Amino acid sequence: MATLERIHLAIIRAVDQHGSLTAAAEQLHLTQSALSHTVRKLEDQLGVAIWRREGRSLQPTQAGEYLLAVANRLLPQLNHAEERIRQFARGESGALRIGMECHPCYQWLLKIVSPYLAAWPMVDVDVKQKFQFGGIGALFGYEIDMLVTPDPLYKPGLRFEPVFDYEQVLVVGPGHPLRHAPHAQAEQLVEETLITYPVSIDRLDVYTQFLMPAGIQPKRHKPIETTDIMLQMVASGRGVAALPRWLVDEYAAKLDIAAVKLGEHGIAKQIFLGIRETDADIDYLSAFVQLARGDRR
Repeated sequence: MATLERIHLAIIRAVDQHGSLTAAAEQLHLTQSALSHTVRKLEDQLGVAIWRREGRSLQPTQAGEYLLAVANRLLPQLNHAEERIRQFARGESGALRIGMECHPCYQWLLKIVSPYLAAWPMVDVDVKQKFQFGGIGALFGYEIDMLVTPDPLYKPGLRFEPVFDYEQVLVVGPGHPLRHAPHAQAEQLVEETLITYPVSIDRLDVYTQFLMPAGIQPKRHKPIETTDIMLQMVASGRGVAALPRWLVDEYAAKLDIAAVKLGEHGIAKQIFLGIRETDADIDYLSAFVQLARGDRR
């Protein structure tokens, strides 16, 4: 009777991540011979191959694909459980790992984290920006505990809490024809350079809720990663951008920029905090949500 152990799942996941038995053995601090012996013994017990060799690479069989899915689901949960137990042993409340799906929300998050750390000194906080636009999988995989997103994807097992409302606006520089307009019309951006974060167009509200319904494309679309550089470009007259009004108001104190409503009725948005339903009763996690709700802009 084959017994599937944690090391088997770790090996399968490491081979998938690193591409070879040699690299997997190094990552797991095993000798290659020990790793190969463990795999051969498991395959003999299971009566099925886990990988097939294609050239120099290993490709999972159907059984291997199934075990890889199990490994990707269970190992993060086991790691999470072990870390929680270690935190209990150290007298700590826990760790709050936050994933970001919202570029401009980082500045908002910093203002929440500061009082939170003061109120919860036994909780570690880590912000993981690499989960931009892949946060749902990270939540389910126990790689993060909370997701900051303006576009919640409701799935069984997850809960999304709206924490604040904001308006998405057009940002223009000095002397721009729209600077003192009551609102911008989509047609007025046809000759503009539109500066955005490096995100696909279907994730940008200025496109999906403003330009695309009117059948309009800007003259040029320029992605820029950092908010500071983006707004420096706008202030120097090199383009326009679309950002939350509260963020524009903060930067307007040091840069010559102005916010203009997008369309007659504007674009209303919300920021949500997503958590796993099973974590809803964790005190330090629910406290963060409550603190975020109290931040009004």
